[in-house]
Amino acid sequence: MKLRTASATDAPALAALHAAAFPPGAAWNAETIATLLGMEGVVGLTAPGGFILARRVLDEAEILTLAVHPDHRRQGLGEALVETAAVVTAAAGARVMFLEVAEDNQPAMALYAKAGFEQAGRRRDYYAPGAHAWLLRRSLEG
Repeated sequence: MKLRTASATDAPALAALHAAAFPPGAAWNAETIATLLGMEGVVGLTAPGGFILARRVLDEAEILTLAVHPDHRRQGLGEALVETAAVVTAAAGARVMFLEVAEDNQPAMALYAKAGFEQAGRRRDYYAPGAHAWLLRRSLEG
């Protein structure tokens, strides 16, 4: 699969992917995605069927979102996007990467565990009252 850097012009297509990958009401719109892609330290990577947005601030990176269309899941795309974002942010100076994931999202938890992330904390009511998230952490050194 061929990944490429995403730009603000990709925002409408990325928003459509986000809407297909997330429950109704949880998807990000094109304006939000375009704004993020224009921010310093934000990297967007895309391939047919998915994308990732990550942000680096000093020596820390954060996965802002990862969206893989249901028709493209379980084919290695999510793993490739996560790994490439880790490599890109590490090359820019990040030493650790974080993300939040819904505690009931077992497929995502499995993907991130496979990618070397470990639980570093829990965020109660992160998404909404009663919708908690795990804070995951991965070293980018070594």
